[in-house]
Amino acid sequence: MTHANVRLVVDALRRGGADPTRIDRMRVLPDAVATAAAAAAALGVEVGQIANSLLFAVVPETGEPEPLLVLTSGAHRVDTGKVAALVGAREVKRAKPEFVRAATGQVIGGVAPVGHPAPVRTLVDRALEAYDEVWAAGGIPHAVFPTTFAELVAVTGGEPADVA
Repeated sequence: MTHANVRLVVDALRRGGADPTRIDRMRVLPDAVATAAAAAAALGVEVGQIANSLLFAVVPETGEPEPLLVLTSGAHRVDTGKVAALVGAREVKRAKPEFVRAATGQVIGGVAPVGHPAPVRTLVDRALEAYDEVWAAGGIPHAVFPTTFAELVAVTGGEPADVA
């Protein structure tokens, strides 16, 4: 039986126009791959080919924090100061697990680029464009799927950005 989150991700990818041959390559691995290094090792690819889905809490000048999904290459770390300037926020900070679950319906380590209860503003790291194929989480820490930079931008409605 396929996990409900994986089904939501697959459905969202289909609705977003992702390549069906890549969707069909969704893999549920025997062990969780909650880090870029673990995912790269399990898939036999470079760590830079892993599209980490990191949810941040964007703190505006006034009001409540809002979710921001940053799809970044596993080869580097997100510069939260740079991201704050990009999105016009007072502060951008790593989201707590409860905030991640509320915004995405998924747990840290398995957050997919799509398949969330509501759209989440998304930045897609331009560093991912250097690879013909990248791998992203499929809604649970055991699931991954292949995609491309252009496809991530398209299916998420994301904004290409330099985030490191």
